[in-house]
Amino acid sequence: MSEGAVAAGRRRPARSRARQLVQIVLGLGLAVSLLVWGLPYFAKTSWADVFEVLGGIPATTAAGLLLLVVAGLYCYTFTLTGSLHGLRHYQALIVNVAGSSVGNLLPGGGAAGLAATYAICRSWGFSRRDISTSAIVTGVWNVLARVALPVVAIAGLYSGAENVPSALEDAALAATLSGVAIIAVFVSILASERAALAIGRGVDRAIRPFTRRSGAARTMSVRALVIDLRARINDIVRTGWLKMTLGLVGYFTVYFVLFVLCLRITGVEMFYGQVFAAYAIGRLLTAVGVTPGGLGVTETATAAALVAWGAEPAPATAAVVLFSVYTHLMEIPLGALGWLAWSVSPKKEPVDDIPAAAETEAVADAPAAASGAASGAASGPTSPDGGPGATGPGLPPRHPG
Repeated sequence: MSEGAVAAGRRRPARSRARQLVQIVLGLGLAVSLLVWGLPYFAKTSWADVFEVLGGIPATTAAGLLLLVVAGLYCYTFTLTGSLHGLRHYQALIVNVAGSSVGNLLPGGGAAGLAATYAICRSWGFSRRDISTSAIVTGVWNVLARVALPVVAIAGLYSGAENVPSALEDAALAATLSGVAIIAVFVSILASERAALAIGRGVDRAIRPFTRRSGAARTMSVRALVIDLRARINDIVRTGWLKMTLGLVGYFTVYFVLFVLCLRITGVEMFYGQVFAAYAIGRLLTAVGVTPGGLGVTETATAAALVAWGAEPAPATAAVVLFSVYTHLMEIPLGALGWLAWSVSPKKEPVDDIPAAAETEAVADAPAAASGAASGAASGPTSPDGGPGATGPGLPPRHPG
């Protein structure tokens, strides 16, 4: 390799780190601007009035709300344990709070949360394949749950004969179409090997211009990954779909109760359909990656919706801020406790059937041998103690809040 190529390789990580630093600074700056200026402006109130409402909340009430947060996080452990065989609930809670704390500190922190999840689960002996499968399945479940919320909110508003804002109708329509598309792709991969191969080939063709530039086209095949992942995803969905679904339902239900209590504590009385619609808006906007965890964007939109539906500006904004403190900021100290618990938890050497280098070669050769080896790749082991060491694409298996 030439000296110029080596120097260029060294410059790329430096540029990447600089870009990440700029993104962090811009994301945090936007979050602060939205909270300090945007939130009171769009909610038609002032921080002085908001703090006056928050100052009247008893400490015992605040402690009780924290218990609800812990209950919601525990509900989500059922989703994680359903997607990763052998994961215990206390381990799932550690993974959840530790990954979420990292993701909430960085704009678009999903990648950092995934890295944290991967490191923690590997230290407990889980294979790369099982971790990647869990990330994909929980990612799909989280997306489907999040896009379902505006649809449910629309039904709630119509049931109360309320005027439905056009923006919420548009969001519900977009969520419905997105959900149908995701379900169609996911079910196609699970139900039909031919459909899985076709989807894999389509994605390969779509990303080939980008991978060709980086030289990754020779070793990266989404088609091969889809073949390998299909059987593992089938196994997880077949055995854990109910557990994962109930975990998400429990999580969103507990957090909705928390949101309602925050409104009641600050003196806001509204029709439950409107409350749930505002809650759905906030949960949907947590996916906005321009700020850490959607901070600032979520609060501003939720408070503006509540005020538009007739809530008093200061109490409504105080309720949104209180809810954000518990669902966003409190996850940082809880995450610190999670990292501490992980540091003292028993570790286990991860066992993989095939070394990572060997599997890279297998993935590279898979497209050529797909017709003869598809059934063999679809029958790989999925237990926590075994499986070839492949790192697959996916989202961090953290809670969707």
